[in-house]
Amino acid sequence: MFVRLSAAMAAVCLLGGGAFAQGSAKPTDPQIAHIAYTAGVIDVAAAKQALARSKNKDVRAFAEDMVRDHEAVNKQALALVKKLNVTPEDNPTSQSLKKGGEENVANLKKLKGAEFDKAYIDHEVAYHQQVLDAVDKTLIPSAQNAELKALLVKVRPAFVAHLAHAKKLQAELGKS
Repeated sequence: MFVRLSAAMAAVCLLGGGAFAQGSAKPTDPQIAHIAYTAGVIDVAAAKQALARSKNKDVRAFAEDMVRDHEAVNKQALALVKKLNVTPEDNPTSQSLKKGGEENVANLKKLKGAEFDKAYIDHEVAYHQQVLDAVDKTLIPSAQNAELKALLVKVRPAFVAHLAHAKKLQAELGKS
């Protein structure tokens, strides 16, 4: 499925909305690479927590998809930066993402059962919407390297699919 592509995108994308802490400056390719990798790591951490805590089969299946897809994307992103001889560069956006991811995991640790499932999925909806916004408004327009830009364009549909899946789960959990 398009899940394999989403891993590459997740690594590059999660700087949307408030997470883009660099003001109006466009991120450089090395910064985009770091943002992408950080974003993937964050979503994997939340998904692994869901796998450890949730008993809901649909939430667990979604979390398994997130681990598989985002780890695969991170591998693709790392392979691309190695090929391009680019060193990912830490930046305020990736730092903000890391802090937000740590706060999310800490908040989720306090929850159990249906309350955990709802909080996890609600966060995934918001997170994937941020990713799409960042990809469309900042990352693709800012990417200077043609291969990096092509990768972002290629994996975008996977983020759309992740968002749709998360929204579907969110609606189902809301009915419970």
